[in-house]
Formats: sequence, structure tokens, C-alpha cells
Amino acid sequence: MSARRVSVIVPTCDRPKSLRRALESIRKLEGADLSLEILIADNGSCKETRTIADEFGAVYLHVERKGPSEARNAAMFVATGDYLAFLDDDDAWLEGHIRPHLQLFEQNPSLDLVIGQVSSCDEHHERFGEPWLSEFPKTAPDLLRRMLSGYFPQVGSLLVRMSMREEVGGFDPKLTGGEDLDWLLRIAARGNVGFAQVPCVLFTHRRIGTFDELQLRRVKFDRQVFNRYALRWLHLWRSPMEFMRAYSGTVMHYYRYFTDAALERAQRGERVGALRAIWNAIRIFPFRASKHLMTDTKLRQALFTALFVRAAATQMHHLPLWLFVAHC
Repeated sequence: MSARRVSVIVPTCDRPKSLRRALESIRKLEGADLSLEILIADNGSCKETRTIADEFGAVYLHVERKGPSEARNAAMFVATGDYLAFLDDDDAWLEGHIRPHLQLFEQNPSLDLVIGQVSSCDEHHERFGEPWLSEFPKTAPDLLRRMLSGYFPQVGSLLVRMSMREEVGGFDPKLTGGEDLDWLLRIAARGNVGFAQVPCVLFTHRRIGTFDELQLRRVKFDRQVFNRYALRWLHLWRSPMEFMRAYSGTVMHYYRYFTDAALERAQRGERVGALRAIWNAIRIFPFRASKHLMTDTKLRQALFTALFVRAAATQMHHLPLWLFVAHC
């Protein structure tokens, strides 16, 4: 069998150290049966990026228009492979990637997309938790409902047939968040998606509380993507309650981020930062946050800890809200 050619798109912006690690993980997968064309889509100004691209035999593209959609599109439309794959510059591929996907494509020529599992890791690429997803939706409608309920397939775990470039077009440049989910929903709507149950990529999680503004931008775009497709595909929802649960799932990750950030900051004595995180949680989920401030939850504990000295908060965060208000 002749070598399969896969075009790997790596958007980057001034992160040479992590970029080198990402490219190393890609080149490790090559062999007599697999040829990898790497395309570096550079949104930054670091001169070292081009040097690294040359070092790894990658195609270098400097993309003036900012944003992940513009970067990926610039590379996608000059790619020459049979398939498209992606890797963000702070992540890394695992040795089980690509070949299981190719086997599924060969077994089922009608597939447009194969999704693999993701292993979560910290900034040092130390893994934590179990690979996700553990169980893949059985039908196309089930997958679409799952993707519109908080499951965002990580772009580094994918292999996509090159024909999708023409069939569904590129990433929406108007989106600087949720652009990968938007693109994948267009492909998944065709109903030809496979699943390789093998960990494929190390997905780097930033530390809680270190990227508030980015999270606020992302939730805005994820809401936009949800509204774009959930309302268009009303036939997917078996009840209004299921629709509402799907919306809740879409934004829940962001709500939990600010809830956790609020508690961590309050426990460190960062009162202003904790109160700001509580306010952001309220902005994202007003009714849920109001309920959680009335009951024994992380959000309420963060509020009490932020407003009182730590010792007092430990004793008082179980008090009824009316008593807390009276004390204030």
C-alpha cells in the first residue's frame, strides 16, 4: 500500500518552545505508510517561528489576518494531502493518532470525519483524568445533540477527508471562538462520522483563574454557535426541556470556571478578584448563580470567604442568607 498523505495544520502565535514540542510529536508518527505535510500558519511576529518551521520541514505561511479561523483557512486551502489533521501549538499528538483513523476510512469509504479520544494535561504535559469521550453517540442526531450540549470535539483528535474543504468550506472568520465547533457541526450534519477509541492528543488545560477575559470571549461565541444551529435544527430536540438542558451544557464549562476561580481567589485572600469572578459567573448563568448564592455551594462559600476574614468565613458560610445579609 502506498503511503497516505495527511496535511497537518498548526496555527501558532509567538510560542516557539511549545511549537517545537508540537512539531516533534507530529514527525514521530511518520513512517513508510504515512507521509505528513505540516503547514505552519503564523499569526505572530516571532522570527524564530520560521526557523522552527524550516527545522521540521514544514510549509511556513505568515497570516496577516488575526484569528484561528484565518490561520487555519490559509493553510487548509494550500494543503495537498488526502486528509486534513490539526494540532494547536500548545498541544501534542500521541503515538496512537492517525493510523486508527485511516483504518476506519479504509473500512468505510463514506466517512467524512473520524474523531479520536483526548487526554487532558497541564502546561507541563502531565496527564490527568481519563481520556474522553469514553462512549461515542450511536446515531448522527445523537452526536449533533451531544455537540450542542457541551461536547466540543478537540480539533487535535480529528482526521478529515480533504473533500470536506470544498463540501463545507472553511472556518468562519467572524468567529474567534467556537470556530472549530461550528466547522465540525457542518461536517457532522452530513451524518458520516466515525470514532477511534484511542487517545490521540494531549490537550493542554490552562490553570483556573489565569484567562478570565478569554473565557468571557469564548462563551459569547459558543452561545452564538449554539443559537445558529440549535434553532436551525429544532427537529433534534424531543422537548423544550431537552433544548434548555443543551443550552445549559454549552455554557456550564464557563460557569464552573468562574465558580472555581472565585473560591480559589477568596481562599488566597484576593477579595476583589474573587468578587469579580462571582460577578462573571452571575453574568453567564444569572438564575443558576442566584440559586447557588442561596444554598451551600462553592459560589456562596466564595462570597462569604471574600467578604469576611478566612476564619469567620469558615464558621459562617453555612448560615442562612437572610442572617448573612442582616450581619452585613
